Amino acid sequence: MNRTTLDLWVGFFVALGIAALIFLATKVGSYSDISGSHTTYSVKAYFKNIGGLKPRAPVKSAGVVVGRVGRIRLNKQDYTAYVRLDIDSDYAFPTDTSAAILTSGLLGEQYVGLVPGADDETLKKDDIIKITQDAVVLENLIGQFMFNKAAETPTPAPAPAH
Repeated sequence: MNRTTLDLWVGFFVALGIAALIFLATKVGSYSDISGSHTTYSVKAYFKNIGGLKPRAPVKSAGVVVGRVGRIRLNKQDYTAYVRLDIDSDYAFPTDTSAAILTSGLLGEQYVGLVPGADDETLKKDDIIKITQDAVVLENLIGQFMFNKAAETPTPAPAPAH
């Protein structure tokens, strides 16, 4: 095999490896819908604490991805987190739907979970989800647990004299 043929094969496999890495990066980074073929409608939700929620995080209902987190901003009036949810137009949720920031597993990524209500009317573009539950921050829970345990520890009784 001459040098030119060998260089051609090496180049082919390097290009194939780079294409595979780009494909995996888009899958892991939640950018799998590059075509943008799905139409969405946006709804708003306000949270006091969003934890580690990031844009493009999944929005799930009953474990099924129904959309993505579009935008996260700080509301300057009351210092709450404004979260825009881009929901696939195939899914219509009642106006009394609740939103909670949940975590996949113990230390997994955070996502927004939607629990549909029972209202006959459905959410429309730019509606606000009024019932929200903030993220559970693991560090705060550990701190509260340790503080409560320290407060429960009884003071030791003095040793009896002999």
